[in-house]
Amino acid sequence: MSGLLPSETETRPPDGDDGTLRVLPLDDDDAAQLINCLASDTARSTLAALQENPATASELADDVETSLQNVRHHLDNLRDAELVRVVETRYSVKGREMKVYAPARDSLVVCVGDSADIDHTFE
Repeated sequence: MSGLLPSETETRPPDGDDGTLRVLPLDDDDAAQLINCLASDTARSTLAALQENPATASELADDVETSLQNVRHHLDNLRDAELVRVVETRYSVKGREMKVYAPARDSLVVCVGDSADIDHTFE
């Protein structure tokens, strides 16, 4: 569990992270979107699979053992919540363009309080 929390020894952000911490109060529309997005087991499994390696929607469908349409739905929601992003494009053996997804690198905190009491960015 301690691996989920930042430690004092972590001084350098991961590659692709600008070091900005996103803070969302519970009364924020973005926090509601994020919580709704992660309410699904499939969405959480998809996001967890992307923590291991960037992947296409079809690769994720195989990894999380669900349909391609279901994974695409959850990927759209995860993108809208800014939890995943497209990092590159690959081409299938049939020549179709496929997006490759990876987790967004920004740190994110959802906290109790209203937006008037919270500074939304930290460095």
